[in-house]
This record gives sequence, structure tokens and C-alpha cells, in this order.
Amino acid sequence: MPKLTDAIKHLIIINVIMFVAPLLLKMDLTNLFALHLPENEHFGVWQYITSMFMHGGSMHLIFNMYALWAFGTPLEQMWGKNKFLFFYFSAGIGAGLIYTFVNYYQFNGIYEIFSNAGLNSSEILSILDAGKTSDLRLNGVLTQEQFSKIVNLYHTPAVGASGAIYGVLVAFAISFPDAKLAMIFFPVPIASKYFIPLIILSDLFFGLTKYSVGNIAHFAHIGGAIIGFIIAWYWKKNQFKVF
Repeated sequence: MPKLTDAIKHLIIINVIMFVAPLLLKMDLTNLFALHLPENEHFGVWQYITSMFMHGGSMHLIFNMYALWAFGTPLEQMWGKNKFLFFYFSAGIGAGLIYTFVNYYQFNGIYEIFSNAGLNSSEILSILDAGKTSDLRLNGVLTQEQFSKIVNLYHTPAVGASGAIYGVLVAFAISFPDAKLAMIFFPVPIASKYFIPLIILSDLFFGLTKYSVGNIAHFAHIGGAIIGFIIAWYWKKNQFKVF
């Protein structure tokens, strides 16, 4: 069992506190700390960091913290505390930015339908805030599926450390490509250089199709993986260069 390293220990403590404290104090910090779409009145730039310490349930927290400990420990031991923290927050913030970009692209595509139908921005936001409309100008130009989609994008914030964790997973695969991993439902050991890409490809598949189960931010996972790959690959290629 790997030793609990300093940075990971403190990250886990903060995540647990941010999950337990609001429950004990009966406070809802979602509007303040979860990551909202920029058009939403609750959006704040600080949410790209704070959302990394918010979780939607105990199992969400447990799985993320287990992955952080299991895959992040050898990385912190190899890189050191400061370098690991830089990597972790870079992957997490990058995941949030890419997630926002994808959601904004989808949101804007449907938003233009409202605009082309003659509604101004205040009317559109008013409809989205209400989550319903009887405006006759939208009859025949907006499907129920499109309306449900834009309302969901507008109202549903993202929480969790998963984006940063996916960065950690990719960095682990790059640094320890032959380490054997296995899932509970597929208990056959597979080298991390194959195992981790399969997980990321599954996220890409579910993100691009309608087969996703549950409200999972697949593109945040992919975003964290992309940023994690870029940083970890660069560090590995340049680790022996002297400046």
C-alpha cells in the first residue's frame, strides 16, 4: 500500500471538508462554488478551482479520492509536492475550460434559434431561468429536445475532481506504461498504456453519443486528459535537459 504523500493528503482533506461541512451546516454551496455556464448569473471565474473540491455524492467523492491516492502517489513521489500540485491544478482548470468551451458551443447553437426567432437576450434568459415557455415565436422552430438541452446546459453546474484525476491517470500511463491495472467488473490485469486510453476513448464515445448513463461531464474528463498528456509528455521528454 503506497504511503500517503503530503500534497495528496492535503487535497483529500480539503475535498472531504468541502463535502462534509455543508452537510453538517445544512448549507448549499452549489451556486457559489460549482462551475456554471458563463451565461448563468451564478457563474464566477473562481469556480474553475472551487468546483474541483465539490462532489455530487459520497461515492463520487470516494472514487475520485481513491484514484487520486492510487495513481497520484507515485507521481508526487517522482515529481515532488510543488510540481505535482502545479500539474493537478493545471489539469483541473484546463478540464473546466474545455468543458465550458464544449458546452458554450452547444448552448450557442441553440441560442441562435431563439435569436433568429426574434427574441432578445433578456427574453431568452428569462425563458431559460423559468425553464419553460409558451412564446408563439418558437413554435415550429425549436424542438422539445433542443429546448430541454439548452435548459439543462444553462442550469446544470459541474462539480468534482474528475478532470484533474483524468490528468493524473494519463500522467501515470505515460510515466508507468507497463504497470498492470484491472477493473472490478473486468478483473484481468492490463498495462496502463492500454488501460487508460480505453477509459478515455469510452468517455469520448459517451460524450459524443446519447448512450451516457447519468449526468457525467465526459468532456471535462477528456479536457483533463488532454492537458495532463501535454504536461506529462513534455516533462518526460525534457526531464534530462539542463537549462
